[in-house]
Amino acid sequence: IADVARSKGRDAAGTGAVVRAAAPIGQGAAEFAASHLLVEEIDARFVDGRVVARRERRLGAIVLASTPVRPSPAEGSLAVARAVAADGLGVIGWSPAADALRRRLALVHREWGAPWPDVSEPALLARLEEWLAPELAALAGGASVRSVDLAEPLRRLLPWPAAARFDELVPERLEVPSGSKVRIDYPDATDDGGRPVVAVKLQECFGWAETPRLVDGRVPVLFHLLSPAGRPLAVTDDLASFWSGPYAQVRAEMRGRYPKHPWPEDPWTAVATARTKRRLEGA
Repeated sequence: IADVARSKGRDAAGTGAVVRAAAPIGQGAAEFAASHLLVEEIDARFVDGRVVARRERRLGAIVLASTPVRPSPAEGSLAVARAVAADGLGVIGWSPAADALRRRLALVHREWGAPWPDVSEPALLARLEEWLAPELAALAGGASVRSVDLAEPLRRLLPWPAAARFDELVPERLEVPSGSKVRIDYPDATDDGGRPVVAVKLQECFGWAETPRLVDGRVPVLFHLLSPAGRPLAVTDDLASFWSGPYAQVRAEMRGRYPKHPWPEDPWTAVATARTKRRLEGA
């Protein structure tokens, strides 16, 4: 380039640079003239869920050659570390199983603290090598995030011997009077005040007076009592009060809409069931 100036416009990718006179130069001459700008290095990055690397030969910002290569363990580890530092554990992703386990762990930690682990994002990132080292090594070696499920690594944080009671303190499912085992929806790990929720058809809970409590009685379950069509009819953490009060109004509104299902006057003595009246009578 023999003559370059700056204009008031946004030419040259917004820089305003305007080249008025220039002459071509061969690569060899350019490398000789600017040898101090010539570098060759491995550029390893975490892209689309895995580490990819290229050997690049550059003259300043100009890439002269780029060839895909296999990164060394150190280069791969650095690429993974940079990705996790920039975007958190989201670069690996939470499977449904891992997310469910994390939610349960978060509730126990919220209620009891130590020895149950803090599974907030900052706490997990601070202890990466303690619970995720094998998976990080696999990713550094070129494995895809699709091969990594965070559920098993999270279990490494369970404290022993307290972990033996984990499923008792925060079970995955709750058995209701009808005999059904209904999944418990735990609050998000970032929700400091959330409650565990059980969504179940109202008829399956007839006669249930005492609201179940989790984490050794510390946390009452919040019930979403549903219609036969699965629509919410009531939300309560006090089943006894619901049967004694609001149930009568719910019954009055719903028995005409869902006549095939039981709506007894006395919910205390009725048989809890997931069946229709005909199927219940024929059983």
